[in-house]
Amino acid sequence: MANMKTVLISGAGVAGPTLAYWLARHGFRPTVVERAQGLRSSGSPVDVRGPAVPVAEAMGIMPRLRAAATEVTALTFLDDNGRRVSGMRLGQTPGEVELPRFDLATILHEAARDEAEYLFGDSIATIAQDEAGVEVTFERATPRRFDLVVGADGLHSWTRGLVFGDEDRFVRHMGVWIATLPADGLDLGPYEVLMHNTPGRALALHPNRGNPGVAFIFRGPWVPGFDYRDTAEHKRLLTAAYSGGGWRTPELLQRARASRDFYFDSVSQVRLDRWSTGRVALLGDAASCVSLFGDGSTLAMAGAATLAESLAATPDDVTGALRRYEQTHRKLVAPKQRNVALAASLLVPATRFGIAARNAAARLLLLRRPAGDRGR
Repeated sequence: MANMKTVLISGAGVAGPTLAYWLARHGFRPTVVERAQGLRSSGSPVDVRGPAVPVAEAMGIMPRLRAAATEVTALTFLDDNGRRVSGMRLGQTPGEVELPRFDLATILHEAARDEAEYLFGDSIATIAQDEAGVEVTFERATPRRFDLVVGADGLHSWTRGLVFGDEDRFVRHMGVWIATLPADGLDLGPYEVLMHNTPGRALALHPNRGNPGVAFIFRGPWVPGFDYRDTAEHKRLLTAAYSGGGWRTPELLQRARASRDFYFDSVSQVRLDRWSTGRVALLGDAASCVSLFGDGSTLAMAGAATLAESLAATPDDVTGALRRYEQTHRKLVAPKQRNVALAASLLVPATRFGIAARNAAARLLLLRRPAGDRGR
């Protein structure tokens, strides 16, 4: 590997540790830098399915993922009085799992931590590259030179901003917003996600292995000047969107306003003409966020394995390796990005008629299932 040994990865979520693991297995020396003081992925549930399953199996982590998996088998739709009006089966394909995002990030980090250097509580300050490498300065650590830099730092990627430009050029609001928070103390059964809809709004409760969570998902235009770091403004936007809501909306809104573990952001997609320039590349949501309704964690893991394999195949040809990674992984990403409108119409119908039609279709599909396959 005459021209490729050291790789700096920005971001210790899902994509970053997966890439670090596979790079180390292929003989590279990865370093992961993370702005937070430790792992900070939320407890919101995510899936490891499809192309991520063989990646996890090859890493030897599938037993741990299954042990951390949720037990959810159904999504149930409720009326204003909390009565069940419809629902749908959420069965996983054998071998696939749903688990809290924090658990997934922790398991991936522990798989890679002995193989990679980690710099927590720090971030990239500047990037200057030439044909042979990349000069990086940090907010805290001393400057260093790397053979390659990979931005795996999410939707609002700092690495992407430094090298590719302002995110306004690449991030597309999909007309939907989401807020999530933990909901300790709610009495939920282990197998069922509960969802209440009004036109353009959804409120969902997920049991999440005894650590229940709340998700508010609502339709709305882009907010000029939106700052994804301004939590006080986020709570004001959420309160305005759900004012007058039924079922448990007032109670859960109060939880949201008081919560210190509160996430709020636009449901967005990231679209770039290319995922690399010179010796800086993007991975996961930083390159191709597929939105809330996609398979972000699955695609992040699959993309990380593909990137590592491509680099290992031609370590002396960085440009060719990055091109092959992008060509291969875009085939997985593109269909997911096209499906966002369909997913939004299912979870957040815009009208009362849309809600009724969704509920009726779900009842019909459930009735057509064999009697033994209709959930617990």
